[in-house]
Amino acid sequence: MPTVRRSSATVAALTALLAPALPALPAHAEDRCALRITVPGAEKQVAACLDDLTTAGTVASGHTVPGDWAGLHPAGTRNPTGVSGIQIDGYFPDTPGHSAQTLNTNHGWNHDAQFVIRLPKKWNGGLVVSGSPGTRRQYANDVTISDWVLAQGYAFASTDKGNSGLEFHRDGRRPGDAIAEWNTRTTQLTRAAKAVVAQRYGHAPRRTYAAGISNGGYLVRWQMENRPELYDGGIDAEGTLWRPDGPNLLTYLPPVLRAYPSYAATGDPAAHRQIIDAGYTPGSEFLWDYHNTVYWGLTQRIYRQEVDPAYTGAEADYDYASRPKEVRKAVARISLTGRIRKPMLTLHGTYDTLLPIGKNSDLYASMVRTQKAGDKHRYYRLEGGNHVDGLYDAYPDKLRPLLPCMRTAFTALEAWTAPGHQAPPPSATLPRPTTGDLANDCSLDN
Repeated sequence: MPTVRRSSATVAALTALLAPALPALPAHAEDRCALRITVPGAEKQVAACLDDLTTAGTVASGHTVPGDWAGLHPAGTRNPTGVSGIQIDGYFPDTPGHSAQTLNTNHGWNHDAQFVIRLPKKWNGGLVVSGSPGTRRQYANDVTISDWVLAQGYAFASTDKGNSGLEFHRDGRRPGDAIAEWNTRTTQLTRAAKAVVAQRYGHAPRRTYAAGISNGGYLVRWQMENRPELYDGGIDAEGTLWRPDGPNLLTYLPPVLRAYPSYAATGDPAAHRQIIDAGYTPGSEFLWDYHNTVYWGLTQRIYRQEVDPAYTGAEADYDYASRPKEVRKAVARISLTGRIRKPMLTLHGTYDTLLPIGKNSDLYASMVRTQKAGDKHRYYRLEGGNHVDGLYDAYPDKLRPLLPCMRTAFTALEAWTAPGHQAPPPSATLPRPTTGDLANDCSLDN
């Protein structure tokens, strides 16, 4: 990667991780048109009627945080605009006994468990719920999910998962608490958003979908396994896989951290083999330096601190297999089984250099089949897809973004869960197109 490109990509990634908080909501936010809507369980809510609920309008009106979604989509992404309706921002009470440290300072509220709910004027009867990817906050899906589904007529709700930022692991009383809260907050918001929809439109949503990217994809999987009664289906893009006996982040990142310095310095074939054996796809080497700089070490540290805070050694020396049984117990609390009970479509890129496809979605698809739930699942492996769609701008000749395929998958999920149950295309590895508008078009047909 040229120096300029690597520098700008790194800045974008760090900006997204350390996004500045948005100032207080505009003074007109308590809009009379929305005063009769109450979010069940919310400690605070602020409602506004907006001419445009999409980012084309909310950036100007102060109802989104651009830093939350920086770098998650290609620059050439085309998004709809001009969706009028009601936006409700707020937060739920924090979890008793959890850390008093505030991790979400959006709007100057200094309170975690923040959410956003958007209610379009022209409603199609549906609701889409999401949780933020990575360690981001409640507006992280505004470009990738919210804009698009609002234009289809869906109500939209998103949560910061109850804790966010690089110190999320400080929340909770015991190892695993912070990530476990992500799941309960998603469930909490889904139930509350359904009630809000009923207040606004006169009846509950006729269909409800969960959608998410990375950690947000993990949330979709967990909800389809554990709270299927709340949803009609889900879209899981490159979801994180946790398993108490591995593989998980803490089994494949340390070997990479040990091997990469030697590979970078000399091209050491043995070090290269160790990185490939950890799960990273041959051909993705051009992405390794960026991920070593921005993601690998940081990701290992903050998730290890969440489930194994007692460890004091170097992260590259971490050996999950030798750690006390309490560590596996913490991971077991947040692990997945593959027993999905509602239709779900999974997408994952073969060049994912953060969550390697072979140790994540390939394995999860196998778990779904083992649980006899394969008839509810479709899995699309995208050749040339990586974990961060913003990198497509640096390598348009080598990568492809997942976002357009996620939108195509959503349309397929709608047809699958509608009367008639039109099945999506079979699971497949989809070759990277050599022509066309890869930032906006995708077919799931092999």
